[in-house]
Amino acid sequence: MNWKTIIIEDEQLARQRLKRLLANYQEVEIIAEAENGLEGLELINQHQADLVFLDIEMPILNGFEMLAKLTHHQPKVVFTTAYDQYAIKAFDEGSIDYLLKPIELERLDKTILKLKQTNLAKPVMALDDLLQQIKGKSVQKTLTVKLGDRILLIKIEEIIHIQAEDKYVFLYTADGKKHLTDYTLSVLEAKLPDDFIRIHRSDIINTNYITEIRRGFNGALIFVMSNQSKVSSSRSNSEVLRARFGI
Repeated sequence: MNWKTIIIEDEQLARQRLKRLLANYQEVEIIAEAENGLEGLELINQHQADLVFLDIEMPILNGFEMLAKLTHHQPKVVFTTAYDQYAIKAFDEGSIDYLLKPIELERLDKTILKLKQTNLAKPVMALDDLLQQIKGKSVQKTLTVKLGDRILLIKIEEIIHIQAEDKYVFLYTADGKKHLTDYTLSVLEAKLPDDFIRIHRSDIINTNYITEIRRGFNGALIFVMSNQSKVSSSRSNSEVLRARFGI
């Protein structure tokens, strides 16, 4: 059985990231996307969706306001938010799960398992489980890299740029160093906070270190970083990036 699924999230990059993660599950059939609660309400009623991944902080109608207006059709809801203060209210709404951003694939696996176990029949999130999830959610602050027989801890806030070169992935840090890591770009994209954006299949940048954005060839954008490196976006990502930076 496929679950007709709608993603309701006001940030385009966050929608794309969630879509990439959900592509790992054949049961999830994404039929529509919305960028605010009002649009989401219309799509749910139009498509009779089975499942909704719902952000809370959105313009026009927030997630809770949107749910309050659902009358004829009630899909199952998985909340996705960067803020844990809404957790108890999410529980009261009878949601299937509550995912704190940045969402990790391993955590999403548990959500999908819950959906399979219930077959979308009833809410399964116990209050104790919810509180434990929030209590246990830790913000990752470092990445590990190997250097000979040593393991170094690289502070995430000091990473300027991450680049894949052939089969290797390197971290470029604010102190001018380059570190080889065992992580793939896809894993890093899921693990890192929203300050990091993937602008090319080979590149992730930390937006805190952007000093200039230039227009490149054929619609691409060139990001000049604080270490003077220049990182080009793919043409396919350019529209999303322009919306992100308002250019």
